Amino acid sequence: MKKIFSIFFIGFCVTNGISQTYQVSKKINIEGNEGWDYLSVDDVNQHLFVSHGSVVNVIDLKSNRTIATIPDTKGVHGIAVANDLNKAFISNGKDNSITVVNLKTFELIEKVPIEGQKPDAILYDKFSAKVFAFNAKTNDATVLDANTNKVIKTIPLGGKPEFSVTNTKGLVYVNIEDKNEIKTINAKTLEVINTWSIVPGDEPSGLAMDTETNRLFSVCGNKLMVVIDASNGKVIATLPIGDGCDGVAFDAQKKLVFSSNGEGTITVVKEENADSFSVLETVKTQKGARTIALNIITNQLYLPTAEFGAKPEPTAENPKPRASILPNSFVVLIVENNKK
Repeated sequence: MKKIFSIFFIGFCVTNGISQTYQVSKKINIEGNEGWDYLSVDDVNQHLFVSHGSVVNVIDLKSNRTIATIPDTKGVHGIAVANDLNKAFISNGKDNSITVVNLKTFELIEKVPIEGQKPDAILYDKFSAKVFAFNAKTNDATVLDANTNKVIKTIPLGGKPEFSVTNTKGLVYVNIEDKNEIKTINAKTLEVINTWSIVPGDEPSGLAMDTETNRLFSVCGNKLMVVIDASNGKVIATLPIGDGCDGVAFDAQKKLVFSSNGEGTITVVKEENADSFSVLETVKTQKGARTIALNIITNQLYLPTAEFGAKPEPTAENPKPRASILPNSFVVLIVENNKK
């Protein structure tokens, strides 16, 4: 009965026109034909940092033009913005390092080698003034002092970490993809203090949080968004999302959660209150648009993607080949509410 009611309610909301309506409004063309992963918004300076192969493209969000390219970020995955320190921290997956740059001039401050292998997601926690780089191959997190750029600890995680969030009060949460878990790190002691199962979620990747209601939103490879109580790890709700998700964003003003799905959609979820959630709509984007960033000033969403060629046949050396990226097709989609 519960499932039947949920489907009816979702359909009622959409057909009666009370859902938010989002669509792709613009595309920002960016030079280069390499792959990508995360992107991050500098809300203060209104700049967008886009991971792109071995560089980071910086976009001025007032003009939607590329204003800088940060070089030598081999296998770049994520960018953590620290406005209070005028720094950005960039994880380089292919040479196991963290690049630190000036937020305004984009000049190199320091390139920090780390022992962790294949750093992927990266987080700046202002509360503790620390940077957490999550290492996919060594199943741990490298912690940097954000003021000195020095490595101060490596935290074992017992599984492959994906995206993370901070509650801004001393706790950091991270998805553990191959264990279907979320781990809680105390940002002061740098110890794991909780490990929670998020079953029925499988292969969690993107993670977002509503710090007001203390709810975590974990998007999973089995087409589920799992909502978790961040105080005790209890699964509050599960909601259907699209296939191929790798990112999620939470709009605190509108109380909306956005799952970016590589199939070419965004699933929009409404948080009615701490214990009530519903799917409002599915937004068409573009195939490959699997990661997402939110501009809290404009409420616009940004998703990188490209056009693809045919996928090669699997081989023993490469059992899961990726389709080639067509030249000059890399873009960042801008998605926004067309009713505002």
